[in-house]
Amino acid sequence: MAKKKLFQPSEKMNDLLRSCASVDQNISGPASLEVAKALELPLRQGILNGDITGGIFEAIPLTSNSTPEFPIDFLAPGTEKEFVAFSLPNHGYIPQRNVEGDYVMVPTYAIANAIDTNRKYVRDARWDVVGRMMEVLEAGFVKKINDDVWHTIVSAGADRNIVVLDSDAAAGQFTKRLVSLMKVVMRRNGGGNSTSNNRGSLTDLFVSPEAMEDIRNWNVDQIDETTRRQIFVSEGDDALSRIFGVNLHTLDELGEGQEYQLFYANELSASLPSGDVELVVGLDLSKSDCFVMPIREQLQIYDDPTLARLLRVGWWGTMELGLGILDGRRCILGSM
Repeated sequence: MAKKKLFQPSEKMNDLLRSCASVDQNISGPASLEVAKALELPLRQGILNGDITGGIFEAIPLTSNSTPEFPIDFLAPGTEKEFVAFSLPNHGYIPQRNVEGDYVMVPTYAIANAIDTNRKYVRDARWDVVGRMMEVLEAGFVKKINDDVWHTIVSAGADRNIVVLDSDAAAGQFTKRLVSLMKVVMRRNGGGNSTSNNRGSLTDLFVSPEAMEDIRNWNVDQIDETTRRQIFVSEGDDALSRIFGVNLHTLDELGEGQEYQLFYANELSASLPSGDVELVVGLDLSKSDCFVMPIREQLQIYDDPTLARLLRVGWWGTMELGLGILDGRRCILGSM
């Protein structure tokens, strides 16, 4: 495996970074601004690509004068069977059915982060230090967005007041039957009939590392030898990538006593079925018509001139976004 090559800045880049440490604001100001703008695009890409949301939410850039409104299907959950055709008698007319669409406004909010370091590292053109600073700055934005996304998803799932469980399994045990049951419950509570448009179906399942460990220990009475061999030679942390056509994803923040499960219990005041100890999150990602992320302002990076007197150099960034789930039927919670 080839080692990753170290970044080799040019002398021009070194001079630019050294200029950021100048005590003359006429020199350090433009240099710091130029460095900030150079860092803005890779940071912006890293924030969108380095998340744990699995590409669930669709980023929708907004123009300066647009409103984050999203139309809601007038075919509301539970009303699918009301929209049917009629048999016409010899004398009569086609019944009228007036419908009105609705919309939801997803509010946007600003998030910000900042980082600074000792002036000497910038003066000495320590790009390794500056690069690490940008990684930490990026990680702060990624963490904030990840948490907001998953808090929204877990809240939407809890709001349905449906938690699927395998009553035959031991507490904390992940089973194939749980996946199968969640597929059935997602379908039964998706509205409509077998051929309805936009019918809900379970496509992705998010589980804890402990649940993935259960898969590694499935015996021959649970899976065939070919599948056991596949699990044994699998690379990475995921034992299997799919079960019954459902994509499996591992989240460290799920599991007994972990962050998103504590949010479910403490912030939402929700509880798991008696005896179960872990939360499982299922989503329908077959269509991109539900999970929206309006972005009012893309990430902007600025230099911080107020740090000069402290002999420090730093940058800060801000962006404005919102999160919305337009149809709660796309989320389902399970327990184990």
